[in-house]
Amino acid sequence: MQFMTVYLNFKGDAEEAFEFYRSVFGGEFDGVLRFRDFGEDAMGAPEADRDKIAHISLPLTNGIGLMASDVVGPDADAFNAGNNVYIYLEAESGSEAEHLFEGLSAGGSVEMPPQPTEWAEMYSVFRDRFGVGWMISFTGDVEFSL
Repeated sequence: MQFMTVYLNFKGDAEEAFEFYRSVFGGEFDGVLRFRDFGEDAMGAPEADRDKIAHISLPLTNGIGLMASDVVGPDADAFNAGNNVYIYLEAESGSEAEHLFEGLSAGGSVEMPPQPTEWAEMYSVFRDRFGVGWMISFTGDVEFSL
């Protein structure tokens, strides 16, 4: 595995939260993407939400950091502070990503099965049978640019 980090979801205040975290931990964001940055479709975000955070990353130390996004559209209705944390794993290969998905999602609930995205060759989101949220990604040769 290349790395593991904590991925947080917010109900519209990811930017404010991460400005706060940066004031406490220091450092600089190494990525800030808004839904609008993903083109005309904006990853399905409603027009009113397109300036919200689709992805933000704050490296902390020794490969450890925080990542987050805002929950938008109809998904925001189901948001609560108890379901906003995921463990993000960056796999070294597609087969490792598939293995991790198959193992960890067994008996759980899949939000997004492994599939290509704008930012990864394979990406999945699910909760394991204990309710822990996971995001597994294999970036591969995908070069996302704005």
